[in-house]
Amino acid sequence: MKGISFEMPKDMAQAKELQEELRKELEFCTYDGDWQYICGVDVAYSKGSRVGVAAAMVLGSNLAIEDNSVAMMDVNFPYIPGYLSYREIPVILEALKGLEVEPDIFIVDGQGLAHPRGIGLGCHLGLILGKPTLGVAKSLLVGEFEEPEFVYGDWRPLLYKGNTVGRVVRTRDWAKPVFVSPGHLIDQEGAYNVVMNTLHRYRLPEPTRLAHLLAERAKRESKKKKM
Repeated sequence: MKGISFEMPKDMAQAKELQEELRKELEFCTYDGDWQYICGVDVAYSKGSRVGVAAAMVLGSNLAIEDNSVAMMDVNFPYIPGYLSYREIPVILEALKGLEVEPDIFIVDGQGLAHPRGIGLGCHLGLILGKPTLGVAKSLLVGEFEEPEFVYGDWRPLLYKGNTVGRVVRTRDWAKPVFVSPGHLIDQEGAYNVVMNTLHRYRLPEPTRLAHLLAERAKRESKKKKM
């Protein structure tokens, strides 16, 4: 499936308008879970710096690292909750250019459908890539939920304005839950299954956990070079 091009808005009014138009293009469909390569993406920032450091980490079906790439770029769009995609997608796309292995599916450290206008980072990136994409966030952006049981795998629906926009999932016994929502070309069940199949001893899925570590390491190394 062919993706769309990324458009940077000229102001906040256009940013909102673009999101509302893009929301109409999303497809949520049954996902069979048949992937060979999965890519996690994350972006790190140094305090007081405008440079974003994006990492893309590709794992195989056995969760072994198959490929990775890092990119750094000046980030000009401000940090505004609900508009993260305009801040992070440019540097994420730059990091993805460095991959030699083509991923079948993507996980972002952020929201998918669980977003004020139903188009979080996972949705926007999925539309651009034309690939199944989902979001796994560490904190709540929108919605209400009942607390899952404190056991691995238990979940509760995340509700926003009367609709189910994701699942609140306990990925480790007694750990804080994560917020899983479909981005594009995947459904709620498929997103949940992908997360459960990419966990390994930690609260976060391995693709985004390792992408986060890679981005943080690249950020530190870049800072040392400038000293």
